[in-house]
Amino acid sequence: MRTARRYLAREIYRSCTVVLLALLGLFTFFALVDDLDNVGDKFTLLALFYLQALALPTRLYDLLPIGLLIGAILALAGLAQRNELVILRVSGVSGLRLLGMLWVVTIPLMIGATILSEWVTPAAEIKSSEANLMFRGSAGGNRLNSGYWFKEPTRDGGTRTINIMTLKADGEVEGITLYEFRKDLELTALSKAERGRFADGKLIMDNVVENRILAEATESLDNAQPPKGAVTEVVKLPRRELTTTLTPGRLLARVLTPERMSLTTLLDYIDYLKHNNLQADRQIVAVWRKAVYPFTLLIMMTIAAPVAFMQTRRGGVGAKVFIGILVGVAFFMVNQLALNVGMLSRWPPWVTAIVPNLIALLIALGALSLMEYRHAVSRMLIQRWPWRRSPV
Repeated sequence: MRTARRYLAREIYRSCTVVLLALLGLFTFFALVDDLDNVGDKFTLLALFYLQALALPTRLYDLLPIGLLIGAILALAGLAQRNELVILRVSGVSGLRLLGMLWVVTIPLMIGATILSEWVTPAAEIKSSEANLMFRGSAGGNRLNSGYWFKEPTRDGGTRTINIMTLKADGEVEGITLYEFRKDLELTALSKAERGRFADGKLIMDNVVENRILAEATESLDNAQPPKGAVTEVVKLPRRELTTTLTPGRLLARVLTPERMSLTTLLDYIDYLKHNNLQADRQIVAVWRKAVYPFTLLIMMTIAAPVAFMQTRRGGVGAKVFIGILVGVAFFMVNQLALNVGMLSRWPPWVTAIVPNLIALLIALGALSLMEYRHAVSRMLIQRWPWRRSPV
């Protein structure tokens, strides 16, 4: 069986490599064509190629499950056409045992997917965000027209809201607006700075214009009387250091898609969000989805088995690949739909991440078992319902 398993692994790995290279080339070509309009003096063609090269790990992360599905179907359908699967079956290998061999073949791919998910893709995403900041002036991601917004508590029990217009590489920022509030959410100061940088747990701002709202302003509003003196004080500071929980890593975490962050960065960002009483549901779901991601490859291999085995005598490889693509796209759509519906309906995170994969696994196992024991099921049906017996 070891020889048969190695032969299966070689065929599947070779087929999956070809499929993934084709998909990566196709999607990269489309992205290059779509981005050619942005090429200019600052954003050169070389910068475009550099950004597309940095996007390759992320594309591989997204395409790996569907590439494994199509590649496995191609390899297994080819073996079935050459009657090599028949030889395995005649030698005593059942369909479920063959599926176990396919699962063993998938284990190295799962290890590679974990490395890709935890180290390669997050590093490439960070580099890509920094390159976008350098060449385009924007990292994209979760950015509003007014910039990026962050909220955190202060030492005196109040809160502060930080608005950053532009993120730059190496932890530098531009267009900083700082809103400071008391415990009762009364605005005490509004500060603006041209630029700043993060260092040693502090936000160091340059050329700060601080508008301090004096206590007389609140008293005048409470008494509905005109103020007797000035209600604000404008102070210009060449430099101001602000102790903050924000870091360059958390700034980029605000930009990145949660599933494309490393698990340690994601957990750190969740801790930051919870500490500042902010919504972290999307990030918690992403933790579960990242944990399930390697096992998605097992599910894809399980789906590929019945698709490749069916109609081995009559069906062609093209029909099976087409069915595999439809199944893969349907699984991807259901997975995304479960994510969106789960977020809207406030489902538990593990339900959103695990249930669609579990349902797909059970359906694939049921289809494979039905194909394996179809003759026994047919005999049982004939015995239970005699009128289904074919006339002699």
